[in-house]
Amino acid sequence: MSATPTKFTELGLSEPLLKAVQEKGYETPSPIQAQAIPAVISGRDVMAAAQTGTGKTAGFTLPLLERLSKNKANKVSANNVRALILTPTRELAAQISESIEMYGKYLNFHSTVVFGGVKINPQMMRLRQGVDVLVATPGRLLDLYNQNAVKFSQLEVFILDEADRMLDMGFIRDIKKLISFLPKQRQNLLFSATFSPDIRALAKGLVNKPLEISVNPENSTAEKVTQWLTAVDKKRKPAVLIHLIKEHNWQQVLVFTKTKHGANKLTRLLEAEDITAAAIHGNKSQGARTKALAAFKDGSVRVLVATDIAARGIDIDLLPQVVNFDLPNVPEDYVHRIGRTARAGNTGQALSLVCADELEQLWDIEHVIQQHIERKVIEQFIPANPLGDSRAIRPLKAKKPKKAKKPKAAGQGKVEHKDGQRSGNKANGNQAKPKNSSSKRRRPNKTSGDTPKPQRAKPRV
Repeated sequence: MSATPTKFTELGLSEPLLKAVQEKGYETPSPIQAQAIPAVISGRDVMAAAQTGTGKTAGFTLPLLERLSKNKANKVSANNVRALILTPTRELAAQISESIEMYGKYLNFHSTVVFGGVKINPQMMRLRQGVDVLVATPGRLLDLYNQNAVKFSQLEVFILDEADRMLDMGFIRDIKKLISFLPKQRQNLLFSATFSPDIRALAKGLVNKPLEISVNPENSTAEKVTQWLTAVDKKRKPAVLIHLIKEHNWQQVLVFTKTKHGANKLTRLLEAEDITAAAIHGNKSQGARTKALAAFKDGSVRVLVATDIAARGIDIDLLPQVVNFDLPNVPEDYVHRIGRTARAGNTGQALSLVCADELEQLWDIEHVIQQHIERKVIEQFIPANPLGDSRAIRPLKAKKPKKAKKPKAAGQGKVEHKDGQRSGNKANGNQAKPKNSSSKRRRPNKTSGDTPKPQRAKPRV
């Protein structure tokens, strides 16, 4: 094998996998694939960082299937799994599951995917016979584990995908809890868009003498994405988007909005202009989200309007346009949004509609990506409220890892529900305590004149 493999045939993959790769039309591995695949096959722990759209999914699914196929004699028993892939969102879990089925179609493997938003019983039934590869979101996996529907005594490989997104979404406690259930002897793979201090802190308790792979600078954007923005008044954003879609005859556009309500409203406005559109966000049922994404991929829906829940869960090789209808509050999310286009070496463009109120967000984004975004004027929509100038680009400073927050006592505050996650009590395997009428303080008996003795507060356990 050469020092830098230039073909999939040089990576140590078996014929059934190479046949599936060839049918997909891939010949040359991406940099992350060329480095990660041989390392994973050899059994090493790996920490890999690469920008979105560079082929990270194939970078771990292909060598995972190769390793499991070599140890096929290890028959998986009921409710057990041989490999676990943990990922933050339902869409990303479904995408990874599709990749496993596609690459492993010439291998005798049994895989499945589990996530929230759908009935749990069919998932429990699929797990009864045992699976070689399980793709899961943290919340649903904890539900299944607490109901003894999944076991990890035969686990060989654990993969944490989109680790930085996991931390952003508040999954750190769920991840640590799940890791505590896994056998000590296992191969660990951590894939992330960045190697932030928080990711390194998590890796200390996860990987063992890992091979570190980093093929792109942190928060860098794909080279083949053409980025530009146009200044526009907030109320005229829908009109600008409709104008661009019709003027340039865009047939497949992914549009990001800040809110769920905004996504629904924009979808209705597009449809009123005879532009087929669908919305995808956290309030949509899983069935509706899956249907909308499938319609967008097959071209029956022209515009998919999404919140950031979809920023890392949509994988379309030839997606030509991404539009930031609203700029994200978190500047790093801009990188993940526009990473939906120009994937697998293809070209694409990313447009942002920016109003005067979003100038500070624009400054933050340009600081994170370390470049100014080109500005273009659309003559018909020159804003009444002009957008201010960009700031000079300042060098990035190293971030300090976030301090872990102290867990709140039972009943104090609520944990925000996020994709793939349940409420805090359920996530920890606890059931809500039934209300007990006897716990109410007894009122004094006015007729007898008795006053109840004050009761000592019982310490919380």
